[in-house]
Amino acid sequence: MPDSRNALASLRAAVLAAALANLSACASPPAHETLFLATTLTPAHSFTKGVEGPAVDADGNIYAVNFARQQTIGKVSPGGMSEVYLTLPGTSIANGIRFGSRGQMYLADYMEHTIYLVDPATRALTIHAREPRMTQPNDIAITADDVLYASDPNWKENTGRVWRIAQDGTVTLALDTMGTANGIEVSPDGKILYVNESVQRNIWMYDIAADGSLSGKRLLIKFDDFGMDGMRVDVDGNLYVTRYGKGSVVKLSPQGRILREISVPGAKPSNITFGGPDGRTAYVTEVVQGRLLQFRVDRPGLEWQRAQQHKANAANAANAAAAAAAAPPPAAAESVSAE
Repeated sequence: MPDSRNALASLRAAVLAAALANLSACASPPAHETLFLATTLTPAHSFTKGVEGPAVDADGNIYAVNFARQQTIGKVSPGGMSEVYLTLPGTSIANGIRFGSRGQMYLADYMEHTIYLVDPATRALTIHAREPRMTQPNDIAITADDVLYASDPNWKENTGRVWRIAQDGTVTLALDTMGTANGIEVSPDGKILYVNESVQRNIWMYDIAADGSLSGKRLLIKFDDFGMDGMRVDVDGNLYVTRYGKGSVVKLSPQGRILREISVPGAKPSNITFGGPDGRTAYVTEVVQGRLLQFRVDRPGLEWQRAQQHKANAANAANAAAAAAAAPPPAAAESVSAE
């Protein structure tokens, strides 16, 4: 009978290898595919003008705020079928959405200065962090180990801050005295935080220390016209930035070079995420018509890749547990009596 520990290790390795092989196979587009051409996914006014914060779960469903009415979270299938996934309590209205390593959903509620946590199995809503000193948590970035950074713009004063939210919900002021901090994202290696200032039209880079603190502020790029809103990185570290008021999404290299600008229907794209069957579909929330847009890109988004890795790890663990449960118990050692 084979050693059960070796068998379980082989099973885990096979499942993870197959998942990573699938990710690699999806990394590059076929030669005939049309890229960077934006089309509509949901009908006009399916969301309110407060549509923001798209994020994609491991099964490919897209979530965005204020579906049909304010205070909701909408769930949209890759084919465009939509429903109300969740309604927030009291006066809460969400903005940014991110998914964590266990499939949990984080919501930035700008009305109640709160980061909510949503259980993916039950849709139960709990308070992950609440900080009265915040003006309004707006967009959120997430590290590989579920540490959050929330932008906090003060639109009246054209200023802003960034807050760090630890895994246990502890809130720390990470950056102060900024311009209107809005879009925010972490590089694939977890070493750089990008923050944009919508009114000032800057995108800044900061080094992330081991304790999560930020230093080494430097300018990635400054635009001469139009504002910015949401940002996301692909697996290569290229940064996709919505140009609010210009009706486009710009793709930047990690060094700040403009690689491409994609025109989208509607002048006010607010936020962006990645999903689809291979992580190469960009989904954009568009304010003027209250809808979701989509276009294909050449490389997968980082958040999609991480979601697939987490899904593969969960399947790996479940298969290993099932195999362990099915394995017969080890035979008891026979006792030998002395003559």
